[in-house]
Amino acid sequence: MSRPRLILDFLARGQAHRYGPHASQRADLYLPNTPAPYPVMVLIHGGSWQKRYGKIFMRGLVGALLRRGWAVWNIEYRRLGAGGGWPTTFEDVARAIDQLAELDDARLDLERVSILGHSAGGHLALWAAGRPNLPAGAPGALDGPPRVRPRLVISQAGVADLTRAYRDWHGGAARALMGGAPDEVPERYAAGDPIRLLPLEMPVLIVHGVRDETVSVELSRDYAAAARAAGGEVELVEIEGEAGRHRAHLDPRGEAWAAVARRLAEPYESYDRASSTSRRTP
Repeated sequence: MSRPRLILDFLARGQAHRYGPHASQRADLYLPNTPAPYPVMVLIHGGSWQKRYGKIFMRGLVGALLRRGWAVWNIEYRRLGAGGGWPTTFEDVARAIDQLAELDDARLDLERVSILGHSAGGHLALWAAGRPNLPAGAPGALDGPPRVRPRLVISQAGVADLTRAYRDWHGGAARALMGGAPDEVPERYAAGDPIRLLPLEMPVLIVHGVRDETVSVELSRDYAAAARAAGGEVELVEIEGEAGRHRAHLDPRGEAWAAVARRLAEPYESYDRASSTSRRTP
């Protein structure tokens, strides 16, 4: 069977759900053909937080996770140009993850939930994992503590240090997302920059290419160093060469995904015993 046909087959099994009235407040649930209950992976796509990019970009990873026996919750959210930015993008990601608890589906093991995001989605994944550290009233705090507590968060070439990204990009997409500079709206960066929400309750896996020209690996290095200094558990895997280019993370045949797959192959209980390490792959 051809690869395009395989993609169509697993996309056809997705169940569409809404967590709000806006067209972008939706998520697709995919279930593997293996015995339940399933661990659950929340996928958060990237694309500079802009409306022209959507959850379809994660379709290759959906298939890879299904083949490993994971249920997949592939979320959409309001983005820049379609009602997104501060605070709605953050509110949507929080609501979409908490919506898992509303599904009342015994096949989903909500004690084994992980979050994975790529690029801007990596920023949102790390941010969502830090929600218990949000100040009261911040977007994402909603009406109380998170209803779903992840056990592992994975950032693929993520914008892990939003303040530094603002400096590196001379504002750019970071300014558009937050509606200003860190010194203009400091309270927003305090609640929306994942590096400000450390330490996390769960281990962190960061995979980033050394030659990434879209999101610098220095952002992930900053985050990993800050997480270790705060007593958190983080592993940073740096991918050398062409295998570490920005969109290579979305190809389940590549080395960047192999680094994630190796972690997912470990027993879930071992996620709580992750060590703070850093390594490179050729």
